[in-house]
Amino acid sequence: MINFHYREKLLNAIVYFINNTRYCGKTKLLKLLYFLDFIHFKQTGKPVTNLQYYTWPQGPVPKELFEQLNNDVMPEDLKETIEVEKVQREEYEFYRFMAKKKFDCRYFSEREIKLLRYLSSIFKNTRAEEIVEATHLKNLPWEKVKRERGMFQKIDYLLAIDDSGDSRPLDVAKERCKEREEMQKIFSSD
Repeated sequence: MINFHYREKLLNAIVYFINNTRYCGKTKLLKLLYFLDFIHFKQTGKPVTNLQYYTWPQGPVPKELFEQLNNDVMPEDLKETIEVEKVQREEYEFYRFMAKKKFDCRYFSEREIKLLRYLSSIFKNTRAEEIVEATHLKNLPWEKVKRERGMFQKIDYLLAIDDSGDSRPLDVAKERCKEREEMQKIFSSD
């Protein structure tokens, strides 16, 4: 049940970003989801989609979703939600996404909706290269893990916690993580 809820949030966040930003290819989409999860975690101690992100050269990447966005292995629920078109240009290729479904806000809290809107307005006209650069800023979680542990390492959500006024205290965030893990064990159908 919990995994279904996170999956629905993920699919609807994808639809929202595709419909509310320009140039929303694979790279930009993955970075928007990263900001959504890590900013929300910083504020509440809970990610929105519960994706696991890793340090890749182009910034944080939710490896499982990255692989699912490949047309050859796309799960049914993702195929029913978006259409992916691979576009080949002379010097590069990219993926263009089109939403097949409408955004369903019932899976999100008011805070999550506001964050979706905020990120879409901030990055509305941003291209992939620019949002990649934003994820590389000093002391953000991707940069911390890359600097301390290297490439292709899991990025811990707790790294989003800092001393700013909009951040949860570290002990509260840790407790929320522990509660979420316990709930996963109890209610997961896996």
